[in-house]
Amino acid sequence: MIASTARPYLTVPRLARIPWLIHGFGTRHWKLSDFRKRAGWENFKIVWLKQVHTDRVHFIEAAPNRRLQGDALATDEPGIFLIMKTADCLPVFLVDRSKRVIAAVHCGWRGTRHRILEHVVDGLHARYGCRPPSLLAALGPCIGAPCYEVGNDVRGEYRAAGLAEDVFRPIAGRPGKYLFDLREANRRQLIGAGLDARSVLDVPLCTHCDARLHSYRRDRDTTARLFNFIGRLP
Repeated sequence: MIASTARPYLTVPRLARIPWLIHGFGTRHWKLSDFRKRAGWENFKIVWLKQVHTDRVHFIEAAPNRRLQGDALATDEPGIFLIMKTADCLPVFLVDRSKRVIAAVHCGWRGTRHRILEHVVDGLHARYGCRPPSLLAALGPCIGAPCYEVGNDVRGEYRAAGLAEDVFRPIAGRPGKYLFDLREANRRQLIGAGLDARSVLDVPLCTHCDARLHSYRRDRDTTARLFNFIGRLP
């Protein structure tokens, strides 16, 4: 899936064709202050979390008056931007076109291990009646498998959780070290949760390799965060 790069954020063509939807995977050129500079966006409420690498999902009926903790947001309310911040982790958007329900999810290796996307899909069904085959998903930029080295501890957690281990590729000459495919691990969770594989859209950019994107592994404590957002027009 090729994303549009005409703006300082990336958009997915299939989502961009939904007339009531606004979305974007931010680049380093997109700041929080930029949301107020776009015509027609001035009255949107911005909701973002203290992200703590869990499987906790918040269903938003109105913009909260305090900052919540968790790693996923969902709403059927217009005029709200759901924001996930990333700098190597995988941002995922979910959309039900008929029910006009949206979700934004932060998928690090811990959230993925706790099956956060499965919990979000289940929650959308329970809360809003969204059927998994009706959902669209968009996977944004994240650190790519060739750049994402992990150890036996991460692989062991996935084994203990009953998750597939073939998303870990051993590194030759480095016992106990693996290259981890975070994107593929989450794509499989979505399909396992009932989404049609053709409805799982992809922006296959590596944050570690692409200079337009922030990467914690590349820049460490000097890096900022990417602002990924999705919202419904009023």
